[in-house]
Amino acid sequence: MSDQNVWKKAAAEAAVKNVENDMVLGLGTGTTAGFFVRALAQRVAAEGLRVLGIPTSEHTADLARSLNVPLTSFAEHIRINLTIDGADEVEPGTLFLIKGLGGALLREKIVAAASERMIVIADETKVVERLGSKSPVPVEVVRFGWQTTEARLQRIGAKTTLRPGTDGNPLVTDSGNYIIDCAFGAMADPKETAHHLDHVVGAVEHGLFLGIASEAVIGGPAGVRTLVRAAPK
Repeated sequence: MSDQNVWKKAAAEAAVKNVENDMVLGLGTGTTAGFFVRALAQRVAAEGLRVLGIPTSEHTADLARSLNVPLTSFAEHIRINLTIDGADEVEPGTLFLIKGLGGALLREKIVAAASERMIVIADETKVVERLGSKSPVPVEVVRFGWQTTEARLQRIGAKTTLRPGTDGNPLVTDSGNYIIDCAFGAMADPKETAHHLDHVVGAVEHGLFLGIASEAVIGGPAGVRTLVRAAPK
């Protein structure tokens, strides 16, 4: 296992301690979230932990079922007690996030927004001084007229790339949309960027998660540390 995966696994195993009996959990998508689902399954098996999960992707749903983690849906539970998910970038202090490089940002944001609490798990390489320093902002867009949506994204300053799938064709999300990755560079004001993205016709959702996470559990070479969102000034 690479050092990075060791750090991810350590963060996931620390975060799973926040799970309590009878919780409805949001289950994230991506490699770090996968470590969390496996750690959760171990607690379910060893302790008889009673939980229900709402997965943010078909991949996560399949993983949870294979590990005997019970699942539910919004039809049965409209509120989620706790979501634990990874991130592509984490800004300390604000705990602003970029998410969506795993291709599930729309469902991830729906789940996060329905949660009483969100904990982010990540390895040390995901911590940045300013969002956009390393990662683009994924934007999920309707396939119809995506070229015009891309042009609108470019007009607000994005350097755009239509995300390819493994077969060379455009990636199609679980919700049937495309993803356009938008490089803005290091953002002085992510809220302003999010405001512009919120008003792009054809864009379904974007990967700026602002004011949603309350804690971040970060694994690194020195062990695991917890970042807490600073109180607004």
